[in-house]
Amino acid sequence: MQAEDQLRARRNAEARDRALSKAGDMQTGSGGSVTYRSEGRILVIGGEEALLFAPRLLPELKPEVLVTDGSDESSVPSVALAGRRCAIQGHLGAFEIDLGEPGRPGHQRLVCDLILDLTTEGMVPTDLPPPGYFRSDTEPLTLDGMVDELKEMVGTFEKPRYFQYDPDRCAHDRNGVTGCTRCLDACPAEAITSLGERIEVNPWLCQGGGACASVCPSGAIEYSMPLAESLQERVRRMLKTYRDAGGTGAVLCFHTEDAADSIPARPELLPVVVEELASVGPELLLGALAYGAAQVWLWQEGDLPARSRCAIEAQLAWIGPLLESQGYAADVLRLTDADRASGSPEAAMSEDFEAASFAPAGDKRQRLFAPIDHLHAQGTKPLPMVELDAGAPFGTAGISDSRCTLCMACVGACPGHALQPAGEEPGIDFVEANCLQCGICTRTCPEDAIWISPRLLFDVEARRRPRALHREPAFECVRCGKPFGTRRMVDTVLERLKGNPMFTTARARNRLRMCEECRVVDMAEDQESELFGPKGERRHAR
Repeated sequence: MQAEDQLRARRNAEARDRALSKAGDMQTGSGGSVTYRSEGRILVIGGEEALLFAPRLLPELKPEVLVTDGSDESSVPSVALAGRRCAIQGHLGAFEIDLGEPGRPGHQRLVCDLILDLTTEGMVPTDLPPPGYFRSDTEPLTLDGMVDELKEMVGTFEKPRYFQYDPDRCAHDRNGVTGCTRCLDACPAEAITSLGERIEVNPWLCQGGGACASVCPSGAIEYSMPLAESLQERVRRMLKTYRDAGGTGAVLCFHTEDAADSIPARPELLPVVVEELASVGPELLLGALAYGAAQVWLWQEGDLPARSRCAIEAQLAWIGPLLESQGYAADVLRLTDADRASGSPEAAMSEDFEAASFAPAGDKRQRLFAPIDHLHAQGTKPLPMVELDAGAPFGTAGISDSRCTLCMACVGACPGHALQPAGEEPGIDFVEANCLQCGICTRTCPEDAIWISPRLLFDVEARRRPRALHREPAFECVRCGKPFGTRRMVDTVLERLKGNPMFTTARARNRLRMCEECRVVDMAEDQESELFGPKGERRHAR
């Protein structure tokens, strides 16, 4: 048995080396780069330690001290906080610090290129502070190291533009109704803001956390370092090469470059370097399983930003039940580290699992559904449908027959075109594959007649086929007999316009039961309609 294990380990090691050598390059997005310019104006925030430290930055930097307590006497320029509110905005080369309330007595604005914060709690509460903002304790050795680091922050700096954004796909807002806020909630740098029907990513604040792209249900925001499709193709090639070379039980391990030294040296482990762990979305995780990985690890080294961790855990929370519904173990995907990954893998795919061969193609949802459908086809105990927790990027919708008036507001607002007109007859159809579970339809409906529920339907044809959500008999024009709406819609209009001075006569009210063409004709024939003045004289348009 020991000899067999040694032989398997040697074969896996050779297959791993071959897979890594054949992985190939990855394609990045065309977003370009972001430029910062720093002239060395630095604001040191703190008490006595800040006053003593700031002069050490001369002459390379131009220090100023914001004194939080005690005397503000210093050999460099200083200003006392004096109990005022301190609000910091901006980034490397363009910081603005408001002391007090703008427009109120005592307000003062400071500008600088760099900030060194020596306060205990810190003045910037975000998980990922902006570039150019440094925090430090006041230990002498730590401050000694900060001197050299800060003096290097003068000049022009560039970084990649980590994202691509397509507002036409965005499900954030429609007609003033807020829907999806996943990217805003997940960004650890708070670089994303709402601009009504779209979002805006501040490229100078964005630090490539990638959680925004991972949680986006539509693919409107895409990570570009590298492109997810390119990374998915790299994974496919690696696993195919490993398998073709005789390797078994592959464990695919996504990790950042800083964590490379902490990854265990296992012959079956295939490391994949990514910029940030949170950039690995569900299409990559499930794609790796479909391509034959026995397990997929997200390797954590050190502390993850809180929002990034929440984004990863939220996705694993809905992916786990999905896998279990098909007979797989939920922990074939895991967020792990050196302490939790010791020993042999406990959960793996079945030995007779047939790996997928398709290349990743299409938009994010297509690249997500493709591995899901393959895992369903290969599942040992596949269920036709699984209920999921809120936050999953797909699901169903329902409409109350007694409430819906077929005003079609939900159809017009649906960003994924999951809700559609029924066609020839009055009604609403639903395409489950298109539903983003953004909630815009539920908030748009004036009658509170629609609801959504996260789930995954595994029948591909049923998922793509329009399904009748609501139907009503057509109401026929009382003059020409042409169908133009529904009985409920006409009754609702009649009720809401009761008492309106334009519909005081029986003939005027009856026009509401006519189609648009007959309504115009009847108004022209009616001597008492709003088209005529006194004694039946036709009004002239002004």
